[in-house]
Amino acid sequence: MLRRRVCPPIPAGLLLALALAVPAAAQAPDVPVSPAAARAGWQTALGHSFSLLALEHGIRVSFQDKTRRELGGPFWDDYLRSLHIPTDWEDGDSWLVNYIGHPIHGAAAGYLWRDTYGDVSSRHLGLSKQYWARLGKSAAWIAVYSVQFEFGPLSEASIGNVGRSDDTRGWVDHAVTPAVGFGLMAAEDAIDKYLLTFIERHIRFLPIRIAARIIFNPSRSMANLAQGHLPWYRADRGIR
Repeated sequence: MLRRRVCPPIPAGLLLALALAVPAAAQAPDVPVSPAAARAGWQTALGHSFSLLALEHGIRVSFQDKTRRELGGPFWDDYLRSLHIPTDWEDGDSWLVNYIGHPIHGAAAGYLWRDTYGDVSSRHLGLSKQYWARLGKSAAWIAVYSVQFEFGPLSEASIGNVGRSDDTRGWVDHAVTPAVGFGLMAAEDAIDKYLLTFIERHIRFLPIRIAARIIFNPSRSMANLAQGHLPWYRADRGIR
């Protein structure tokens, strides 16, 4: 019988995100901003992240029977009983959810931070220190967002009581969401820069252009919705 792998009691994704963010931040200094502008940026990033959170939990409640079944009962008691340090790697979710779904929602959170604090030039894939600095800091934001999504007061633990039973606890989301989310942001940036611009140069049929942006950039599409944009929105170019 195969035994589950056991991970150390520290989210590996958080460590990776910090390892990526700190050197990048040191190598590429930011343009100074006033305290008022910094506060406004944090408020914007938090507000958009809350919108993404509401969108994700709305999807869970709408489409997951297991989540709806856990909505009754004492909220705080059930929530506190759901908070446990995982001892296994897997958490009972499917491969598709853990290794595709969670990185997509993690990358969406990363886009929200970068869209708030990065100029348009830092959103284009390249070898510049500015691009990778923004991407590294976005990974740190993903890690924080992921911890809240798993354990926070508006989390899978509080809305759905994930973690109350042994077979729903695992380190996989804490590691995969920021680590693969970081890579997915870079991948979607590359797809947007090369594939989507190629499609838009050669195909004039608008529905195909719209569908291509949504299908090949799912994380960016989710981030657009959380910011009040249409899913296929781009700050640097229109769709027509």
